[in-house]
Amino acid sequence: MTALKLPELAKHPFVEDEFQPQHIEKLKGLAEEVRFAPDQVIFREGEDSPYFYLIVSGRVGLEMLADGRMLRVQTLGAGDELGWSTLLAGSQKHFQARALGPVEALRFGGAELLAACKDDPSFGYALMHRLLAVVAERLEATRLQLIDSFSPVAKKAGA
Repeated sequence: MTALKLPELAKHPFVEDEFQPQHIEKLKGLAEEVRFAPDQVIFREGEDSPYFYLIVSGRVGLEMLADGRMLRVQTLGAGDELGWSTLLAGSQKHFQARALGPVEALRFGGAELLAACKDDPSFGYALMHRLLAVVAERLEATRLQLIDSFSPVAKKAGA
C-alpha cells in the first residue's frame, strides 16, 4: 500500500462539504495513519474502542451477531467512516468491523476529538452534524438488512 499524504484529508468525503479549512487542519493534527490486514478485526461488537476512522482505501465489513451467526450489515470502502460511537462517552461499539482486504485508514482518538469539539464549538458542530448523517445511514442499512433477512422470500430460500 502506498503512504497516505495528510493533505489528501481535505478530499475525503467526510470533510468535503461540512468542514472549514481550519477544521481540516485540526483533524490533520489529530490523525494517525493505520493499516489493517485482510480478515483483521478492527473492533468487536460491544467493545469499548477509543478510535474513530476515516477509510482511505480497502473495504471493511460491519457485522453483527444475529441468531447465532455473523450477519454483514454493511460494507464500507474508501471515503467512508467507521467507529462513530467512540464520540459518545461510555458507549460500546454497535457492530463488529472486519477488514475484507488490505485497508488504509486515518485513526483519531475519541477523547482528543471530543476535547477539540469543546475547545472549538464550530469544529464540534461540523463534526457532530456530519456524524449524525453517518448514524442515520447506518440505521437505515441495518433496517434494510433486517427486512431482507426476515422477509418471506428469504425464508423460502433458506436464509
